Amino acid sequence: MQRLQGKRAIITGAASGIGRASAQLFAQHGASLVITDLNAEGLAESAASIESSGGKVRALVGDASEPAHVQKLLDACVSEFGAPDVCFANAGISGLPVPILDERLEDWERTLRVNLIGCYLAIKTVAPEMAKAGKGSIILTASVAGLRSGAGPAAYSASKAGVISLAQTAACQLATRGIRVNAICPGLIQTGMTQPIFDFAIAAGKKDRLGKHSPMQRPAQPIEVATLALFLASDDASYVTGQHIAVDGGLTATHPFTPGRVI
Repeated sequence: MQRLQGKRAIITGAASGIGRASAQLFAQHGASLVITDLNAEGLAESAASIESSGGKVRALVGDASEPAHVQKLLDACVSEFGAPDVCFANAGISGLPVPILDERLEDWERTLRVNLIGCYLAIKTVAPEMAKAGKGSIILTASVAGLRSGAGPAAYSASKAGVISLAQTAACQLATRGIRVNAICPGLIQTGMTQPIFDFAIAAGKKDRLGKHSPMQRPAQPIEVATLALFLASDDASYVTGQHIAVDGGLTATHPFTPGRVI
């Protein structure tokens, strides 16, 4: 069954990782797509993989934290496929892995602009079009770093906590217009953004320790987040809004623990 048959979707941060996996999965389920990323080469590869499987996609290189580019995404979707039914604001950056006292203001500003303001721009831009049809699903990528300390730098964590709050606030304000807004909180996922972590662990001979802080004892692959995005985008999630859902192998369900020991 194609869960997004006939629907139109916009996905940001689609050049790799969660964004690419989601774009490919959405296309497999019948959605026509407008995808974007600053990484032109990666975005072209994502588009080619979708087209080779018979999917419909328009790829636009640009910055999802810039109002003019987000408007361009909407215009392209409307002109080529029709008004968007789904918007997955997934673009994000991690910022520099430094202590809070060493973070620079300009790094905070850039991180907040991409991770948080980018989500706000997606909502502000696409929601009016969705409201005309009286329905729509907006999905935001947050993080477990927005739920607990210890999963990222201060600027990154603050931006993702803001995304969670934004999803709740927007969901309540847009519910009467038929628009659902939810946030996904990934844990350790092997993506382009987290690849340096994986590379470091491999080089240090500690690959087997990746993901060991979660009960499931492993990191995840992007498709494991994309499947949740697919559900939230589909009509199967018609009564789900204002939620932040962790995809983290149980990480945020626990206090720190040693696997295999009860106490």
